[in-house]
Formats: sequence, C-alpha cells, structure tokens
Amino acid sequence: MTDQHHRLAGPSELAPAQSLIDAGFATEIADAPFLHDGLNLADMAHVLDLDSRGIVPRDALRDLARVLVDAHETAPEDFPYDPAFGEIYNCREKHFSEAIGDASGWLHAGRPRREAARVAIRIVLRRLCGELAIAATGFVEAITTVATEHAETYMPDQTYLQHAQPSTFGHYVLGFAAPAIRDIERLLTELESVNLSPGGAGCVNGTRLLADREPIAGLLGFGGIIEHTRDAMWQTDVFVSLLSITTSLVSNESKLAEDLEIWDSPEFDYVDLAGPYTRSSVLMPQKRNPYALSIVRGAFGVLIGRLSGFLSVIKTPSARSDNYIYAYGEVPRTMDLARRITDLMTGVIATVEVNRERLFDQLQRGFSQSTDLAEYVMLEAGIDYRTAYRVVGSTVRRVSGDGRRGLDITGADIDAAAIELLGAPIGMRELDLTEVLDPQRVVQTRQAQGGAAPELVVNMAEDLAKSARSLRDTAERSLADFDRAEAEVLRQTKEAAIGV
Repeated sequence: MTDQHHRLAGPSELAPAQSLIDAGFATEIADAPFLHDGLNLADMAHVLDLDSRGIVPRDALRDLARVLVDAHETAPEDFPYDPAFGEIYNCREKHFSEAIGDASGWLHAGRPRREAARVAIRIVLRRLCGELAIAATGFVEAITTVATEHAETYMPDQTYLQHAQPSTFGHYVLGFAAPAIRDIERLLTELESVNLSPGGAGCVNGTRLLADREPIAGLLGFGGIIEHTRDAMWQTDVFVSLLSITTSLVSNESKLAEDLEIWDSPEFDYVDLAGPYTRSSVLMPQKRNPYALSIVRGAFGVLIGRLSGFLSVIKTPSARSDNYIYAYGEVPRTMDLARRITDLMTGVIATVEVNRERLFDQLQRGFSQSTDLAEYVMLEAGIDYRTAYRVVGSTVRRVSGDGRRGLDITGADIDAAAIELLGAPIGMRELDLTEVLDPQRVVQTRQAQGGAAPELVVNMAEDLAKSARSLRDTAERSLADFDRAEAEVLRQTKEAAIGV
C-alpha cells in the first residue's frame, strides 16, 4: 500500500508570518478608524438580539454590554488595534477576552467575524451617503445663486476653448447643477440599497440560532434585510455603484474646476478666484495660483483610480475575502474625499468674482453670432442652411481678415461672399443686420426650454434650487433616523451593562 497524504484541518498552531502581518493585517488595521463605530454598534445589536432570544446568560450579557460601551467610548486611535494580533475583528476579540474572559465568546454565537464587518461597513456608508448628498446640494445651491446673479452677464460660450454662441455666465454655470442633481438622486437611491442589513446571514446560509433576521435590522435602523444570505455576505455591486456615483459627482466638479482654472488666467481674465482659495508662489511675487482647483482635479484622478482599482480587485470567483479587504477602507475614503472636494468647490463657486466687462468685451469682439446670421440668411434668401453656412463662413473669413468684428458685418459683405461662392448675390445688400448681429438680442431669442434667455435661466435656477432643498431634506431625514436608531441601541446596551 502507498502512503496517503492527509491534509491538516483546523487552525494552524503556528504564528502568522511577519510578512503576512505587515502586508495583510496591517492593511486591514489601517481601516479601523472607519469601521470602529460601526463594529461597536453591530456588536451591541447582536448581543441585544441574542438576549431577546434567551441565548446569552444574564451575567455574560452584562459583561459584554460593559466592554462594548467602553469600546464605544474609546476613540479608534486609542483602542488596541494591533496587526500583530490579526485583523480588526481579531484585535477586538483579544481585547474583550482579556477584559471579561470566556463571556466574550458569546459574541460569536450565530455570527462569523465577517458578518460584524459587513454590518459595520453599511452603517458607515449609509451615513457617508447622506453627508455627501447634503454637501452636493450645497454645491447646487451655490451654483443656482451665481446663475441667478449672472443671468444677464453676457459672454461667448465656448467649445474647444473657441467662441461658440452668445450666452450668459449664468446659463453656463447652471449647466453644472443638473448633473449634480442627478448624481444626488442616484446617491439617495443607492442609499436605500446600502441601508439593508446583512445581519443574521451567518457565513453563507444563515444560522439555526436566528430564525428571524428582522430584529437586528430594526435595532440598527436598517430599512430591511438583504434576503439571500450568501448575497448578504458577499455582494460587491453596491460598492461599485457608490464608487461610480461618487466619481461621477466629482467628475462634474472637476470639469468646472478645469474651466475656471483656464478662465482665471491673465490671458482670459474671465474670473478671479477669491483669495482663500488660492496659494501664492514662494518664489515669484506676482503669482496667485488657483490652488483649490488643482486639488479638485487631482482628487478626480484619485477617484478614477479607486473605482478602476476596486473593479480589478473584485474580478475573482465569488465569496473571496479580497473583495472586501480593500473595500472597507477604499469606499469610505472615496466618499469622504468626495465630500471634502464638494465642500471645496461649493466655496469656490460661491465666492468667485466674474469679470462682466471682460466677458462682454470678448463677446463684442468675436463672431459668436454667426450661427444666427446663417439662419437669417437661409430664411431671407430662401437657400438651404448648408449653402447659407458656406456664405456666412466666407464672410466671416473676409471680415476678420480686415480686422473687423462680427458686429461690423454688412449685407454687402454677405452678397460679396455669395457672388464669389455662388456666382450671384442673394439679396442681402440692403438689409439691416443690427438686431441679427447683436449678441444680447441673440441670447434673448433663446426662449425654448433650457435656453439662455435670462428669465429662463432664473426660472431654471429656482427649480434646481428647489430640487436641491428637497433632496437635502430627504438626506437629513435619513441621517436623523440613523441617529435615533444608533442612540437607542447604545441606550439599551448601557442599560444591559448595569443589569436594568
């Protein structure tokens, strides 16, 4: 007979390799500040649930409640999280065991360590969702205020940094409010998914000790449970959604930041950032750099990296810890960074100084009314738009070559271009083009929904501000609900600690 190899089962008797401690456990311990409060609440709710089912003895309940209240009152940096003792849950287990002995073992009844962390991360993320949504509504409201103030600040709108069509600064900046509103709506919708409890799911298929998973969800203020137990323990799509929405929100802010950085330059001189959002050069006395905008643009790059990095991490078979090891830190860090960046951009836009005279001068100097002129030629001459476009394009080339402006174009200029292109004039010589060429009048004709006409901009700003306030109310109600639930869990745990 040949000897058969027998695989060892059960925990290893050997201490973890130092390299595992340094690369693995230390990585998880670094995320302890994010999870600490959530883990305390998850443990409290679990103990209270066990007590309600008559599973944990009264003496053990008091001891457990006492050490959990102590943990709650201990700042994460003062709690004995040490990678030498394993990851976050192992450190807590060691500390509780040293404090109350075997009574700490009741904390494991019907629950693997990953469940506590799964509950904790959702407690953390639901609050970050609400806080980010509130910050983003502040950004929208700042934009709507500026848009209303500058509904009649005329400027040449731009594409590719080239003059496009006459518009206003108010209409331009309001274009960043609507995407932010959509991202806030997405964020609050995703909050409903985040605010579902994985509690009681066990490892993959539940536990015989907890026949009903609703009580722990109710204790912690969750909106319901994640029904499928394996899904509850291992789902990652909610993290992808949060990272994606958060990155989208900051991408919108980054676009605005890039525009403002260009327009804040002496070459453009369209806007001036308020002093508190700039930084001076230590070498060049004349420089005042738009430093805040660099922070925003750089942060967007970081968020792109975190989203793509997490997608790479979860490209694994199902039920793998690496899906979560990095999520515990990366997702909260992403949302926290996005909130700080959003607050920063709110301050930037709320205090930016818009150079009305410079914008209007550039509008007067250019040819942004050319599209309207081509449409006018099309209608007056009875020719198709492409032909009118060619005639006006040739006219602009001729007039600009003479050092004249769009305002200076005459009917004779258009007929001259038509003769060259079409072989005959098109009857424009005697027409008065004053109104057609006036950029302000062009803007005032933009009366269709969403257009740049000042009264439309003001109305849109009011509607968007109203939407922002409504979304803020929703987020604030959610946070208040979380506060009440968490305070009640703490109250009940304190009572259990003194045997009430």
